[in-house]
Amino acid sequence: MTLVLHRAERADVLAEVLAAELAVPPADPFTREVVAVHSRGVERWLAHRLSAHLGTSPGRADGVCANLEFPFPGRLVQSALATVTGVDPDTDPWRPERLAWPLLDVVDACLDEDWLFVLAGHLGAGAGAEDDLARRDRRFAAVRHLADLYDRYAVHRPAMVRAWHQGRDEDGDGQALDPHVAWQAELWRRLRAAVDQPSPAERTAAGCAALAADRDLAGDLPERLFLFGLTRLPASYLDVLEALAAHRDVHVLALHPSPASWGTGDQVALRHPLLRAWGRDSHEMGVVLRRRLAVAPHATTEDRHHPLPDDDPARPTLLRRLQAAIRADEPPPTDPDDRARLDPGDRSVQVHACHGRARQAEVLRDAITHLLADDPTLEPRDVVVMCPDIDDLAPLLRAAFDDEPDHPRAIPHRLADRSLRQTNPVLGAVAELLALVDARLTATQVLAFAALPPVRQRFGFDEDDLERLARWVDQTGTRWGLDGDHRAPYDLAAVDTGTWAAGLRRVLLGVAMSEDELRLVGGVLPLDDVDSGDIDLAGRFAELVGRLGGAVRSLRDPRPVAAWVHALDAAADQLLDTRWEDAWQRSQLDQLLAEVVQEAGGDDGDGSRATPLRLAELRDLLADRLKGRPSRAAFRTGEMTMCTLVPMRSVPHRVVCLVGLDDGAFPRGGAPDGDDLLVAARHPGDHDRRAEDRQLLLDAVLAAGDHLVVTYDGHDPRTNEPLPPAVPVNELLDVLDDTAVTADGRLARHQVVRHHPLQPADRRSFEPGALGTDGPWSFDDRLLAGAEAAARPPAPPAPFLDPHVPLPPVVDEGVIELAALVAAVDHPARAFLRQRLGLGLFDDDDRHADALALELDGLSRWQVGRRLLDALLAGADPDVVVAAERARGQLPPGLLGERVLADARQKAERLADSAREVADGRPG
Repeated sequence: MTLVLHRAERADVLAEVLAAELAVPPADPFTREVVAVHSRGVERWLAHRLSAHLGTSPGRADGVCANLEFPFPGRLVQSALATVTGVDPDTDPWRPERLAWPLLDVVDACLDEDWLFVLAGHLGAGAGAEDDLARRDRRFAAVRHLADLYDRYAVHRPAMVRAWHQGRDEDGDGQALDPHVAWQAELWRRLRAAVDQPSPAERTAAGCAALAADRDLAGDLPERLFLFGLTRLPASYLDVLEALAAHRDVHVLALHPSPASWGTGDQVALRHPLLRAWGRDSHEMGVVLRRRLAVAPHATTEDRHHPLPDDDPARPTLLRRLQAAIRADEPPPTDPDDRARLDPGDRSVQVHACHGRARQAEVLRDAITHLLADDPTLEPRDVVVMCPDIDDLAPLLRAAFDDEPDHPRAIPHRLADRSLRQTNPVLGAVAELLALVDARLTATQVLAFAALPPVRQRFGFDEDDLERLARWVDQTGTRWGLDGDHRAPYDLAAVDTGTWAAGLRRVLLGVAMSEDELRLVGGVLPLDDVDSGDIDLAGRFAELVGRLGGAVRSLRDPRPVAAWVHALDAAADQLLDTRWEDAWQRSQLDQLLAEVVQEAGGDDGDGSRATPLRLAELRDLLADRLKGRPSRAAFRTGEMTMCTLVPMRSVPHRVVCLVGLDDGAFPRGGAPDGDDLLVAARHPGDHDRRAEDRQLLLDAVLAAGDHLVVTYDGHDPRTNEPLPPAVPVNELLDVLDDTAVTADGRLARHQVVRHHPLQPADRRSFEPGALGTDGPWSFDDRLLAGAEAAARPPAPPAPFLDPHVPLPPVVDEGVIELAALVAAVDHPARAFLRQRLGLGLFDDDDRHADALALELDGLSRWQVGRRLLDALLAGADPDVVVAAERARGQLPPGLLGERVLADARQKAERLADSAREVADGRPG
């Protein structure tokens, strides 16, 4: 049979090739076809595309895409090997998620051995490191990382892993391992003995030989297999595909940006600057495929190039000129006179320099709105917005694009491939709970936890309730710590002031009593702000703090993973709830926890795998689970898609928008992994994050049909200093400058790049032509009103008070309170507005103090003294007054507070004595 390579420059051409192949019916019409794809976004787009070709009526696109399976390439390879080896990919003990657990046991058993001293030092297991908890908490993360490395080695360097199994410490080139990394080979051998099952590298070699020799072994697979749109195929995958091609037709449909450079062996020899700078992944993919096609031992091979359809508009846009030059691998003209002249209205490539990411989102919305307004045939589904990190930009994009559905400027959109923490509030609440376990439980942290939707649902808190809780927290002086015992690790066990227990005692006593009589019950002063209607709220508040404290205490100690899952499940029952329509959120948590137990070895009734995990290790275990998992439903819904760069890479859209290409944020950085042997001895086709990001950018440029829109932080929002774009964006602008000039002979970037003002209501946003469009840039009527108001000449200031409007009559209250006098002297304008106009103005901000006060500011000292003086003038016992102030919880702890209290008492008693003398007619 045949191994066929189909290559084209655009995914839509490959989709038509695939449709033509699938249109030929197999021998068994009920056979399920298999098309491997690299992302769910590509799967959704491809299914839509195929439905326009398969099963259609003559001359109509009314077909259907059915009976097709879209696995990931790795899953296809694993399934093929499973027919030979009998190892189910889902239960394979060598899967990284499962492999981490036996590897954890092996590492624990070997840390004292000399050959593992490098890892032992990293984990704080060496001599004198018993108290290095930070290093010991790395244990699971380090082991999980090693499991991923061993999986990568099996996929990309199977020969190296097989050499390790045979006792040879070799790298991927067959050379001896450096001594500082040789421990990886020995650790792998210990792991192999513990797992006691052939590793994937061993199974791949035996499986490929068996698949090539026996046609019937892979009987569950169809007679033809397709792999669509891939930009990377590891060595082990190619081995399996070659073996399958001995008895089946295997079609690899690969994207390659430039047919002119297909035979180029050295990337440096590429002529177009962007191909050289951005196209390493696709170039190396071509090198690997050409080598394999030349030496495939089990099948005949074919290399088919599918050219693009003729597209030669009379006046090509800048984007089309750029794409054509890349595909032809033609360098830009060196003579400026040979450069093309840009049409003044050419906006096919737009680069917008903004003041911060919030402005990027606002500018992007206006840019897309302009394109939709200018082209009635353009629809939201024709637009894709991609960014390096969707979780960071999602709130800003939502704020910029979320309008009422019937709003005239509303753009239907959908955020895809966000992390589970962002899309499932229950998972986010569990992650926050785990973060609180070893935290100080400050006022801010607990109030923020109480405001989470699942917590609010569980305890019935609404917005008014949360505001009242925040006020109670401030009034009781609650700062941090459940109680004295919770503060013990900070050597503050004897200081109960400012704990949640102390604050709650005041709130609950305030349900039954007032503080008017300064009566202490068990040393507790009731809070005076608890009304009769707040009794239920006080109870729910106490229940929240009590349950949170119980959960925090129950989740501190190390335990096996199944015990962790039971504890988390119980804590979720106590603290979280959902509405019936959101029950899926809790079900997703239960499913996630069940998968963790299953991967760790299953819950066999005695705690699953006995290896205990610390809290930090549990957080590492769950962190990977809470990352983004894009689903089919998130893509190609008829709305504009917003996602990261990977899911929709190479998928053609009429408008491709790239957001957040800021200097330092793109390409993604990070130091090379010193433990990764693939980095030390790199082969063509190996993964490299920075090269991948550049390839993603090249794919996006070539996938844009009509317009490419790029935004970046071009100005500091505080100083307005210019900021450079990401290096690849600068490379793009340099190539555009060498490709074309403006109508008046300037560099192309003068027409391509637009520098936007800091504020969306700036007048330039509404001046026709000021920001590169024939009309105003902004579409927002409200912002227009603001810009018009700012543009008017300033009117003479109106009088602060209308003399024709009478003020309320002055009421002679006889006695002026000291607080009123202090307020008038401290802030006369505020006092006037309050006393004469009756305006309520708040002095305090919304922030909560989270630290115990070591000293009081002037206002707080005055408040203490005022309360003491009022009570003394009312005839209260000075000792009772002082005890009540001490129980109020507003003083610094210990002797610090006693000094403040003694000073305030002395002054209050002196003032009280003076006041009595004046009242008695005896001046002091």
